[in-house]
Amino acid sequence: MLKVLKWIGIIILIVLVAVIAAVSIGLFVTRPSPPPKNSESAARIADGPYDVETSEYIWVDTTRSTPPNGEFEGAPDRTLPTRIWYPQGADGPAPLVIYSHGFRSDNVGGAYIAEFLASYGYVVAAPRFPLSNGMAPGGATISDVPSQPGDVSFVIDQMLALSGDDKPFSVTLDADRIGAIGLSLGGLTTTLTTFHPEWRDARIKAAVSMAGPADVFGPDFFTTTDAAYLVISGTEDAIVPHRTNAAPMPDKLSSGGLLEIEGGTHAGFADLMSGIPRLFGNPDALVCSITEFGTGGHPFDGMFGGPELGLISPDEFVPACSFELGEAISAGRQQMIAKLAIHALLESVFADTAETRSENEDFVIETLENDFPELTYLPATR
Repeated sequence: MLKVLKWIGIIILIVLVAVIAAVSIGLFVTRPSPPPKNSESAARIADGPYDVETSEYIWVDTTRSTPPNGEFEGAPDRTLPTRIWYPQGADGPAPLVIYSHGFRSDNVGGAYIAEFLASYGYVVAAPRFPLSNGMAPGGATISDVPSQPGDVSFVIDQMLALSGDDKPFSVTLDADRIGAIGLSLGGLTTTLTTFHPEWRDARIKAAVSMAGPADVFGPDFFTTTDAAYLVISGTEDAIVPHRTNAAPMPDKLSSGGLLEIEGGTHAGFADLMSGIPRLFGNPDALVCSITEFGTGGHPFDGMFGGPELGLISPDEFVPACSFELGEAISAGRQQMIAKLAIHALLESVFADTAETRSENEDFVIETLENDFPELTYLPATR
């Protein structure tokens, strides 16, 4: 009996070693190709000069409620657990960036972006929204999205109010240099917080929407502010289809533009997909195989207001995962692009000198697509 158990143990060990070896080889083979050697992108992709620290907060907005959701009876306030990333040892004024997570996601889903920005002196705060996160009471729902711009503004207030022992970083947050970025539903939240006539936060001076739904926005929606604005989207996005959401954006914008990633996907922007899940191929194919999406009417039509606020009813609605997927680039390469583009967009507004701001604007508009052949920058045409 002991010999049998011994052989079983040996077989299990061999299998484990084989699996670990196969995964390691797979991760090596599927690693993303870097930018061209000696290119500007290759120089910029390195982390900045600061080590990065994190802190956690649980902030409660007692002025606004959380509505009922399924078996959840609702709450008289809104609880926003928030993680912040900040540069260790930096001093002087620093820009603040708010990261908004996607549907059924969490506030650490964009950690690779937050860590990168913090290494260059930014402070990044990412709240977990009450009802759209993956562990929301009653189940994640999109119905609370109209409340999320208020959540972003509340977190900005809390961050600017940090002082004494509650403030873990040595920099001073610059209230005139505040940016917002978001992925998917978080990209939608970012766009609403930046431009919505009734919900926008005028303190936001630069914004990036990655794969955010946008087909309900008309051209007039984007006239409320001159904040710098960049849309980043992949042509193979199966969740928020590129053709009906991001592709029309340049014609709606009077400034800013669209960074189009040929072969880019929706889930490819998510931190998780650059690890072991990349071994399963197209990230969106994996998401579509394990997640159910509604195929009924447009989920956001009329949710944020009507024509008087710049909102439109889309002529066409393409449900998620309803079409054949094409060839996708690696999630790691897509995230490389996202980090470079977001940092440069922010620096084009927040950098100390006009020369540096201009250099970063040129990097977004021209250099990136020269260094990454899958990229096309499409400027605003309105």
